[in-house]
Amino acid sequence: MRGHHSIHVDDDRASRLHDLNAFGSNPGALNAKIYVPARMAERPALVVVLHGCTQSAGGYDRGSGWSQLADEHGFLLLFPEQQRANNPNLCFNWFSPTDNGRDRGEALSIRQMIVAMIDAHDIDPSRIFVTGLSAGGAMTSVLLASYPELFAGGAIIAGLPHGSASNVPQALEAMRAPGSYSAKDMGDRVRHASDHHGPWPRISIWHGSADATVSSANADAILAQWLSVHGLEPAPHEAEQVAGHRRQAWNDAGGRPLIEDYRIANMGHGTPLATTGQDACGVVMPHMLEAGISSTRRIASAWGLLGTKAERGQAQSAWETPEERPNLPVSRISRLEPSPSEPSRPTISGKAGVEKIIHDALRAAGLMR
Repeated sequence: MRGHHSIHVDDDRASRLHDLNAFGSNPGALNAKIYVPARMAERPALVVVLHGCTQSAGGYDRGSGWSQLADEHGFLLLFPEQQRANNPNLCFNWFSPTDNGRDRGEALSIRQMIVAMIDAHDIDPSRIFVTGLSAGGAMTSVLLASYPELFAGGAIIAGLPHGSASNVPQALEAMRAPGSYSAKDMGDRVRHASDHHGPWPRISIWHGSADATVSSANADAILAQWLSVHGLEPAPHEAEQVAGHRRQAWNDAGGRPLIEDYRIANMGHGTPLATTGQDACGVVMPHMLEAGISSTRRIASAWGLLGTKAERGQAQSAWETPEERPNLPVSRISRLEPSPSEPSRPTISGKAGVEKIIHDALRAAGLMR
């Protein structure tokens, strides 16, 4: 992934994404896909989107509809993408100690991608967000804990709290149930993941009540973790039904949600979609599920990415095409090269055997088709 900064069309079926090359040392050996709309807002926001196991970046974009919203509202998208050489089922390695902490492996690769996007597209560093499904949701938890200073908000869909596992057996056990925990212990896992002392990212939690792959008890654990981090009491400030699904919110002093928690009634393992009606966004695919509620639109709205039509009209004159923006050289991100103390992905002897173990375990967990 080193060399001249170049962009190539993603060959994934019907994908709208392009490759981002040469974004740093890439110790996690991930691919990077991006979407830059034809019309960008001035100093645009950036949304980092992490696919689930067995999925690709382009497939997750088609299912979720994120690039559709980017076209409408002028923000940019970054899709880190797993490679089979790292994980045979294309899961992000949220359970691996070489990948799931600050300045390690996959987490550091994603940080490098973000900084490259900031430099290349004049992104507003105060409006960077991250979301993901399943293993991507668990990696979203890793990123929010490891780099809280980088993100204004995060949305964890059918994921797990930070610090859930450090190997495959622990990961499978955590997916079944998070085990006993105290809210303080859960919060400490985030507080101890970096030297950050706040302010902390806003959090959105989404989970299907009928999820048989990642128990919805993990959503309870994520909620406890971030209530502790934000210093909030367990009782919500808001509780309502939205399209037949339960939403709870914990607000800041100005009434803006610091934490939102959506439990999607009777939904299995996947990202909740609304594919008809005025909020229609995305298409039904494996693990992309019709639920009568668009998680993509609601997450983007909570992050302030969806202005009113009048606001969009006023912003129109400030937008510019990608061709009008300077293409900054890769040398701008040379500072992201890791120091000798930063671990890179180790070479594992008997890698085929390790891959088979992971392959079989994830098949047993229903994460492999």
